[in-house]
Amino acid sequence: METAIQLSDLPPGNTDNTDLFATIADSLVERGYCILPDALPAHITDALVRCQQSVSKDAFHRAGIGRQTDFQHDSRVRSDEICWIDGVLPEGQLWLGWCEQLRTYLNRHLFMGLFSVESHFACYEPGAFYQRHVDAFVGEGNRVLSMVTYLNDNWQLEDGGELVLFADEHDTEGTAVLPRLGTLVIFLSERFPHEVRPATRKRLSVASWFRLNGSHQGKIDPPR
Repeated sequence: METAIQLSDLPPGNTDNTDLFATIADSLVERGYCILPDALPAHITDALVRCQQSVSKDAFHRAGIGRQTDFQHDSRVRSDEICWIDGVLPEGQLWLGWCEQLRTYLNRHLFMGLFSVESHFACYEPGAFYQRHVDAFVGEGNRVLSMVTYLNDNWQLEDGGELVLFADEHDTEGTAVLPRLGTLVIFLSERFPHEVRPATRKRLSVASWFRLNGSHQGKIDPPR
């Protein structure tokens, strides 16, 4: 897999999200993913950090795998804790609004048919992990696009906690991404297996998924 795109690769004079969104769209077309260090606008990053810090620890709960009737906890697969972002706090509203702008841009330029976005904070205590997995099995889910951003200031190589993105099911090396503040990783949900390695310090991130409308015969999916 290719290395990350640097901010220096973005066109100059980026006063709004257009150039960033265009870079994301071009990367998705060319290779199905993008890794953008220090790409999230600073005011968005700051708002997410404030929002995460203001959320009570009791609001976080043990993460599971699967959805609805297939949902289960399995500490052999993942050991992080999550808190869904519902937009009640103004910082959460700002983040979800930014995601909505990206959704609209991708639909307009790539015709992806993205219907909604769901997003949560993820907290990995030292030693916590998430084994290799895919966010959506081909033809079995409506998660189309996955996005992760990080809230960890001054993260060093020796801290660990990398997200490893694999090219396909046969790739055993992958591309490791340090969870540094403001880094964005976006990829097609059905196509790229990935894992989260254990870290030596607490690791904070925001995971988001852009979804299709899977509603059928009065059953609302994604659930509201």
